[in-house]
Amino acid sequence: MHFRDNQRKVDYVLAYHYRKRGAHPGHGSPGQSLAVVSNGETGKEPSVGGLGAIELGPLDALEEERKEQREEFEHRLVEAGLELEKDVENKNQGSVFVRIHAPWQVLAREAEFLKIKVPTKKMYEIKTGNSIAKKFSVVLQKLSSPLKPRVPEHSHNKMKNLSYPFSREKMYLYNIQEKDTFFDNATRSRIVHEILKRTACSRANNTMGINSLIAHNIYEAAYPLHDGEYDSPGDEMNDRKLLYQEWARYGAFYKFQPIDLIRKYFGEKIGLYFAWLGLYTSFLIPSSVIGVIVFLYGCVTIEEDIPSREMCDQQNTFTMCPLCDKSCDYWNLSSACGTARASHLFDNPATVFFSVFMALWATMFLENWKRLQMRLGYFWDLTGIEEEEERAQEHSRPEYETKVREKMLKESNKSVVQKLEATPTEGDDEDGEDKLTWKDRFPGYLMSLASILFMIALTFSIVFGVIVYRITTAAALSLNKATRSNVRVTVTATAVIINLVVIIILDEIYGAVAKWLTKIEVPKTEQTFEERLILKAFLLKFVNAYSPIFYVAFFKGRFVGRPGSYVYVFDGYRMEECAPGGCLMELCIQLSIIMLGKQLIQNNIFEIGVPKLKKLFRKLKDETEPGEADSAHSKHPEQWDLDYRLEPYTGLAPEYMEMIIQFGFVTLFVASFPLAPVFALLNNVIEVRLDAKKFVTELRRPDAVRTKDIGIWFDILSGIGKFSVISNAFVIAITSDFIPRLVYQYSYSHNGTLHGFVNHTLSFFNVSQLMEGTQPENSQFDQEVQFCRFKDYREPPWAPSPYEFSKQYWFILSARLAFVIIFQNLVMFLSVLVDWMIPDIPTDISDQIKKEKSLLVDFFLKEEHEKLRLTGEAAPRSPGSADLSRRSRTASPAPSGRSQLGSMASSGSQHTNV
Repeated sequence: MHFRDNQRKVDYVLAYHYRKRGAHPGHGSPGQSLAVVSNGETGKEPSVGGLGAIELGPLDALEEERKEQREEFEHRLVEAGLELEKDVENKNQGSVFVRIHAPWQVLAREAEFLKIKVPTKKMYEIKTGNSIAKKFSVVLQKLSSPLKPRVPEHSHNKMKNLSYPFSREKMYLYNIQEKDTFFDNATRSRIVHEILKRTACSRANNTMGINSLIAHNIYEAAYPLHDGEYDSPGDEMNDRKLLYQEWARYGAFYKFQPIDLIRKYFGEKIGLYFAWLGLYTSFLIPSSVIGVIVFLYGCVTIEEDIPSREMCDQQNTFTMCPLCDKSCDYWNLSSACGTARASHLFDNPATVFFSVFMALWATMFLENWKRLQMRLGYFWDLTGIEEEEERAQEHSRPEYETKVREKMLKESNKSVVQKLEATPTEGDDEDGEDKLTWKDRFPGYLMSLASILFMIALTFSIVFGVIVYRITTAAALSLNKATRSNVRVTVTATAVIINLVVIIILDEIYGAVAKWLTKIEVPKTEQTFEERLILKAFLLKFVNAYSPIFYVAFFKGRFVGRPGSYVYVFDGYRMEECAPGGCLMELCIQLSIIMLGKQLIQNNIFEIGVPKLKKLFRKLKDETEPGEADSAHSKHPEQWDLDYRLEPYTGLAPEYMEMIIQFGFVTLFVASFPLAPVFALLNNVIEVRLDAKKFVTELRRPDAVRTKDIGIWFDILSGIGKFSVISNAFVIAITSDFIPRLVYQYSYSHNGTLHGFVNHTLSFFNVSQLMEGTQPENSQFDQEVQFCRFKDYREPPWAPSPYEFSKQYWFILSARLAFVIIFQNLVMFLSVLVDWMIPDIPTDISDQIKKEKSLLVDFFLKEEHEKLRLTGEAAPRSPGSADLSRRSRTASPAPSGRSQLGSMASSGSQHTNV
């Protein structure tokens, strides 16, 4: 964790792989000209011999160029005030680690530039609200004490330090006991990373920042160090070890997350992700309980369900029309008894209530997240982050700089005059507006649009391919008497498994495609790149994951036709229709298998297995790498070497994405699968610890990123929540039999019950009107069939307009549409009402923010007066110096006042009035 002197802390590490030419005189340590500490070996690199210079090959020339670029970059880092240390390149090839230490002067300068808030000397008590809320909070804390992780409290105690942006002119405000520990490790590494991002390298085409150098393979990696080992023996504790013991182990699954310690160790961005994941998981508990109750209600009332009893009654001989041409025979509706009874488990009046509940649940979850986000922002001192400040810290991406350089080169080749005019303003334009106009980006945008449309069309084509598979397989299995009885189960199960495999494969492909498309658009900053990547990936993965489910929910069985006039595809294959109990049961099967399969295979097996395989391959590669073997070093590796072997951190987008897709499964079709929240809850209990273990044990330590919210993910969640209201309304109205049952019960039933409902939903067809060649061959049916039944609302053969849609059909259709409108508006109204009733900012937090601003101004003025008093007492008593002291006292308030007001303007507009 320290330089070789055991004094200076390693705040950041740069790693690169070097390769020397065959045999040539040593060039000395690379750090010699950079004033770099090199383990006491500066200038002592062993000489290989007095051989003459060897002609450089292409690879050697490239290595030499990279070496010069590294030397210049490191020299600029030393000029910026950083202190560097690295090992001597004493082997033919190998890895070198450049350790970076930021001294106090650099930390103070950068902390002021970045407006990093630090605690002042002033502490104040946080009020917990009225007496009832205080008592309830105390009781709740006592009850939940066994679930709390054993970590030091950071924020939710009764006392809080006033925070203020760091200023070197106002050092007397801060409680600086030791300069080495005043800034924690995450803040120190963040400061160094900011310097690395803005340091230019002229030899590398004026490349700006470490990210560009890594992109051009000049350095391999750049990362802050972990705080020691997580599984080291002994009682010596560090934050990483504490996080592992109290958070990242599966044995700690029942404990709350130590969110403050996570934020302290990984930064605000990762802290907010785990806080969001924890809130989402806890919100799944009530929805799981209600979902189980709804499912149990279906189980309890299954015997009381009149339609399913009528379908299972052997005395009701409903002779149904054949399910396929020629090979399929007439059949009794009672043979579908099992499907009808199972459908009632998910298609009952309680599912309507559950759909309304889940829509309000989604709104409640988002509102509570906004409140928690504000609460964490207050305790983590994020309330003063301004958008201008965030934008000031954004740097151009390497690809953007390269594209701009290529454009300028093309323009300079067109005209020498343009080149001469552009040269003086080149440095000024770096900080100006985007140099890439919409015309430069138009080909990228066009390619993105065309590719996304192609990918969506590909997804729909695959869904259609699976439909064709179901149709053809069902027809083939119907030809064989042995397999005829299990056709529907076999076809449904295999088709869903095929859908699942295709979804998992396409998910990986679409993720890579979205990244490639975002790159060719050449966004300027990392934030813009991330937002565009997220939108593309979400759109593609949303269509990929839900298109098979949308087909079953809203399209399957709608375009079948009728006996005597079926709709055919591929010359003779009839479009598939829903099971006798309706499509809701099949929708439930489709949703459950895809959801559980994605969670089990993609989210858990891939997340556990792939990193372990990568780690194994990297270990084998390191063992076989020539020139790397060093027994003494391998026995006692340094922390930077251990961290280098870990996987690089690639961002939170994959973690958020899998949870957002799961959120869609939980909310979009919950009317068909009330147990979805239960399976999501079980998955997330594992997911929290899986992600925690990955961050603590398998990934290099990420750079601490300061942010005040979860960004674009909140908008996506909000959009899914609103869309779920519409989708559930259509599932209840169109897919389930809820509306037809209501219409029958209150409009057509003689006694106000559902007796006779099944007969009401079946239409008659005269079998003599079947198309030639489609009649059942060798019918084994017990009796001669004159009329068969099919599920639809059509006029009977003896009516004036046979087989036309009946009045009941139009009545039920209008009732379905009316239900959609009423359901949607009612739920939207209730959601808006919940949103209005729950304020975004908790009352106690808004009061504390106002109080903190007032206390900060009072504290600031008090410290200024104290400073002036001490300055006056320390002044010399001689007349000249006394006169000088009086002048200084008279003049000093003005600049300090200006500094005070200017500095405070960033924290809040109230301070500028003081």
